[in-house]
Amino acid sequence: MTGKAFASIDDSAEKTIAFDQFGPGLYAYTAEADPSSGIIVGDDGVLVVDAQPTPAMAHELIARVAKVTDKPIKYVLLSHYHASRSLGASAFTDAAILASDTTRGLIAERGRQDMECEIGRFPRLFGAAESIPGLTWPTFTFPDEMSVWLGRREVRIIHIGRGHTAGDVIALVPDAGVVFAGDLVEYKTANYCGDAHFNDWPASLDHLAELQATAMVPGRGAPLTTPQTVAEAIGLTADFITTLYGSVQESVAKGRSLKDAFDFARLAMDPKFKTFALYEHRLPFNVARAYDEARGIEWPVIWTPERDREMWAALQG
Repeated sequence: MTGKAFASIDDSAEKTIAFDQFGPGLYAYTAEADPSSGIIVGDDGVLVVDAQPTPAMAHELIARVAKVTDKPIKYVLLSHYHASRSLGASAFTDAAILASDTTRGLIAERGRQDMECEIGRFPRLFGAAESIPGLTWPTFTFPDEMSVWLGRREVRIIHIGRGHTAGDVIALVPDAGVVFAGDLVEYKTANYCGDAHFNDWPASLDHLAELQATAMVPGRGAPLTTPQTVAEAIGLTADFITTLYGSVQESVAKGRSLKDAFDFARLAMDPKFKTFALYEHRLPFNVARAYDEARGIEWPVIWTPERDREMWAALQG
C-alpha cells in the first residue's frame, strides 16, 4: 500500500500517563491523546468512567486509584461501546459494569468487528491484547438516565442524544458541576466519526452545554477546569462536526465520488483542524461515514478490518 501509513500503526511512542485531581474526589487518568478515564470517589466507593483498552492498562489505572483511596471500585461506566473504552473492564473484578441499553445492543451487533478493527488500527494502544478475555458485557443497562449513589454523592448518568455513537452517555457529578463527556467532546483532538450520527450530534452538544459544567473530562487529554475551556471544547467539537458534514453534504449534492468528497473535505477541514491529534488517522473514517449519512444511510455501516483497508487505500493511498 502506498500513501500514508494505515491509521495509527506508525504511532509507537509511549505516552506520558497523568493522574490529575481536579476537584474533591475527582480525578482524570490520561495519557496525552490516548483514551481517558474518569474517577469519582464517594463516601463508600468509587465509580470509574471508561475501562481503558486492555485489562493490563486497566490494572495501571486501578493501581493509581489505590494510591488516593482505599474505597472499593464499585462501578465501571462505559460511555459507549468502542473497544478502546470497554475491553479493559475484566480487570475490575468486583465492579458492576454499567452502559446504556443502546450500547449493549451495539456490542451485540458489532462489538467483535470493532475489537478486530481497533486492534488493527492502533497496535500500540492494544499492545497487551493478549490480556483481553473477549467482549465486555454490561451487568446493568438503562434506557436514558439513571443515578448511582456513592454514599451521599450522586452520579447522574445521562444519554443526552446520539453523536459519537448511538449509545453515548455522560456522567454528571451535580455536587461539583463536573461532567465526564466520553468521546462526545474532544479538545484539540480530531473527533472520531466513523460510527457517528452527524444529524444528531450538534443537538446533543447543545444539551451538554445547557448543563453549564464548570469542569469536564473530554474523551482525550487533560481535564478542562474552567467553564471557559469547557465551552471552548464543546464549541470546537461542534465546529469540527458541522464543518466536516457540511462539506460532505455539498459533495453528495453535487454527485461527487467518495474520493472527491474526501479531497474537498480537506479544503474545509485542513486549515482549522490539521494540527489536531489523530487528524490523519480519523479523517478517512470520518468522511466515509459522513458520505453514507448524507446519502441517507442512517445507521452506520459496520466496519471490518477488510473494509478499513479498502477504504484507506481508496482515500489515503
